[in-house]
Amino acid sequence: MKQIAILSGKGGTGKTSVTASLASLAKKRAVLVDADVDAPNLALVADPEQFFHQSFVSSKKALVHPDRCQQCLACLGPCQFDAISLSLDYPYVDPIKCEGCGLCAYLCLVEAITMEPHTSGYLSASITRWKNNLYHGRLLPGGENSGKMVTAIREKAEQYAKEKGVEFILIDGAPGIGCPVIASITGCDLALLVTEPTLSGIHDLGRIWALAKHFQIEAWVVVNKSDLSLENTNKIKKFCQDNNLPLVAEIPFSDDVVKSMTIGLSTYEYNPNSIFSQQILNIWNQLVNFFQTVNSRTE
Repeated sequence: MKQIAILSGKGGTGKTSVTASLASLAKKRAVLVDADVDAPNLALVADPEQFFHQSFVSSKKALVHPDRCQQCLACLGPCQFDAISLSLDYPYVDPIKCEGCGLCAYLCLVEAITMEPHTSGYLSASITRWKNNLYHGRLLPGGENSGKMVTAIREKAEQYAKEKGVEFILIDGAPGIGCPVIASITGCDLALLVTEPTLSGIHDLGRIWALAKHFQIEAWVVVNKSDLSLENTNKIKKFCQDNNLPLVAEIPFSDDVVKSMTIGLSTYEYNPNSIFSQQILNIWNQLVNFFQTVNSRTE
């Protein structure tokens, strides 16, 4: 089982479009993970049928017990997050503002405030129309610990892949280089870095590559919408050359991406003969050949 993280460093590069097309091509050979738990969208084109759903509890929030409260209001002022207010003659804790530090519970001498487990979001598993499993999650507004949620999702995907002998796990990562991205890339066998020929795309390619290098993970680059700025595409090529980064695909802009998404299909499904789809097929073949070579060396 090999794990491939599809990352971008920024939003809007086409990372999920690439992931969805790879998933529709791989079918049962791959398990899917949507690691963007703040704004998951891989399911929008996967037509998933959910078979697992559970609460994700990763933190605690303060809870006031009115029957114990003596209205001393010792907890009211010290809260640095302005999470406690006076309501109906006893303090009320706003769960959105509460950071779970526990100061109010510590200050309450009659134990009228306790720290209770708080549901931060939900974990789900579904089967897509491509017949591969998709593991995903969503944080509730104000939900915390996105990195922990991504780790929990990946653990479920890894367990299933090991039990069923699935060859690949494709991880659609969140944009940026924060906690969910770190949780997405840790322990992966390869990072597929999808960028675009813009100044912000070039800048964030450098950031996400530095993250992959920090974790000593093999990285490949895909330039999406490569014909929008040939000057910037050439800059990306030079960046790859200077840093010995394989540039495995240059995908020109295509209306097929927009058209396919509007009807809920991956671009590869929508038009397998398009330039976009042929580049996706090329990326997939390179991935398969690369890991076959790696496996033969280790045997």
